[in-house]
Amino acid sequence: MAKRDYYEILGVAKGASEDDIKKAYRKLAIKYHPDKNPGNKAAEEKFKELGEAYEALSNADKRAAYDRFGHQAFSPGAGGGGGAGGYGGGGFHDPFDIFREVFGAGGGGGFSDIFGEAFGGESGGGGSRPNRGSDLRYDLEITLEEAVKGCEKEIPIRKYDTCDTCHGSGAAAGSKTVTCKTCRGAGQVSVSRGFFSMAQTCPTCRGAGQIIERPCPHCHGEGRVEKSSKIKIKIPAGVDTGSRLRSSGQGESGMRGGRPGDLYIVIHVREHPIFRRDGEDLYCEAPISFVKAALGGELAVPTLEGPAMVKIPAGTQSGRIFRLREKGIPDLRGHRRGNLNVRVLVEVPERLNSEQRKKLEDFAASCSEDTNPASKSFFDKARHFFS
Repeated sequence: MAKRDYYEILGVAKGASEDDIKKAYRKLAIKYHPDKNPGNKAAEEKFKELGEAYEALSNADKRAAYDRFGHQAFSPGAGGGGGAGGYGGGGFHDPFDIFREVFGAGGGGGFSDIFGEAFGGESGGGGSRPNRGSDLRYDLEITLEEAVKGCEKEIPIRKYDTCDTCHGSGAAAGSKTVTCKTCRGAGQVSVSRGFFSMAQTCPTCRGAGQIIERPCPHCHGEGRVEKSSKIKIKIPAGVDTGSRLRSSGQGESGMRGGRPGDLYIVIHVREHPIFRRDGEDLYCEAPISFVKAALGGELAVPTLEGPAMVKIPAGTQSGRIFRLREKGIPDLRGHRRGNLNVRVLVEVPERLNSEQRKKLEDFAASCSEDTNPASKSFFDKARHFFS
């Protein structure tokens, strides 16, 4: 089945800004998160699709490659269970993979192997060098309180892990490995395509350079099997939606003893019913009576650390913002902490009894222009509209 366009998946235009892409992803990721849709396979697939699209479009280099080459610029992802999958849908293609398709070289290797060796990089084959395991991604939703204070989470992961039977070697007990006769231990074979001579992964040993005489019956020679596990992750204070944490070595195990990949945890902070976050600052709105706004007093307001008192001066107007210093979010480096900004809204009573109405009418009759200077200033400026 053909893949859907990444911009279409996120519901944004091709020229959308980074902020628009982040907001669109954040909104849809919360909607389709597995925790909110337990047992819903369609929502789970949609969530994975969103993650793959965001991973490509949130990175400037990957987005440029996608805009130019489309889905051809990315390899298919290696999946894990329980919310994890191949990091970013499998990772970014080496640009030289395009040449493999043009000249028909198969099975990996090719230009990227030649240039990788020339400049000291890792090749696709590697003789006795084991292949590194895939990186994994896990999307984790936390509360705003957890983002502010930091927390520890235990996340379930289903991934390829070291085989307990052969301890990662891929060989049955008493078996031995012999040099591959096809590549003579190099892990690569040379293939000619007209003027080009390319090195590609050996199809017999799949780049290992060696053949196992009798493969392990449990893992069938791979040295790894699928397992479910739980991993403890420490979430630092100050994370926000889109923050990515790396747990080194907690990805998939490599084949035949290859070093494991890494696990990337992508944070999603759940929307709060009271507070709105902007960077390290928090915002909230608090209603006050028009009597307190007129006469002044104290107002109890919520913070993430408990209630705090705000002094309301007499004559406070609706919409005024009061700042509570260092009651916001700590930055990830721990250098500073944001503020809590409380916007007061003067609440007008919806129902009055006859006594209350009479007293308000008497109050209104006693008011002069000096009582409401803002109204006087406005009508002085707008006087010519009424003449």
